[in-house]
Amino acid sequence: MNATATNSVPMVEMRDISIAFGGIKAVDHASVELFPSEVVGLLGHNGAGKSTLIKILSGAYTRDTGEIRINGEIAHIENPRDAKGYGIETIYQTLALADNLDAAANLFLGRELRTKWGTLDDAAMESRARQVMGRLNPRFEKFKDPVKALSGGQRQSVAIARAILFNARILVMDEPTAALGPEETAQVADLILQLKKDGIGIFLISHDIEDVFALADRVVVMKNGAIVGTANTDDVTKDEVLGMIIAGKCPAKAISGPGAIVD
Repeated sequence: MNATATNSVPMVEMRDISIAFGGIKAVDHASVELFPSEVVGLLGHNGAGKSTLIKILSGAYTRDTGEIRINGEIAHIENPRDAKGYGIETIYQTLALADNLDAAANLFLGRELRTKWGTLDDAAMESRARQVMGRLNPRFEKFKDPVKALSGGQRQSVAIARAILFNARILVMDEPTAALGPEETAQVADLILQLKKDGIGIFLISHDIEDVFALADRVVVMKNGAIVGTANTDDVTKDEVLGMIIAGKCPAKAISGPGAIVD
């Protein structure tokens, strides 16, 4: 756990979360937490339960059992609108951008600013877009281009800016560096570091152990719907985490979850 985490209430506490589909438990009594200015990497094979767990937090699924607390208070999250009300935003791998629109139009999509005459206030939206992008990615300059013309790293900038524009404090990032080259991956890493400086907490879902070790403060490994273990990335090796993913073996320096094999 990082230094910030030891001195603060968790932004997110998911306690004893379970959900089943057709009698099969996709998430089985899982507990995770996230602190301000922290990146928690969620690792596991396809079907391990990590995406399902996060979809419960984002309101896409309703848990069968368990409790969610946001900033220490019980949270009632039944749908994505509820999640947004708690400052939770999810950035999926597809990014869900409107390729034919520019950055400002994407940031305000569905929440457009209007003039007193009821027309779109393009100048105000671009001004706000420049403010948030200037804080997040000062090198971003292509405000007039459709986002389909942007690089992968720039598109991630737009998706993240849209999430934080309306004061999101908790971000879920699903495979943010998938299909990106080294330079664009570095851009995304810079974005995440900036978000941490702003006190935002991030759940990072990834299949790439290298990315997780480069970006995350802690790693949570899931297997067969359950938490295998949780560890600070500084305290475990990549091989030990691979053992957690493949064999469900939890090294002594990690905190084991239910059903884990303690190494």
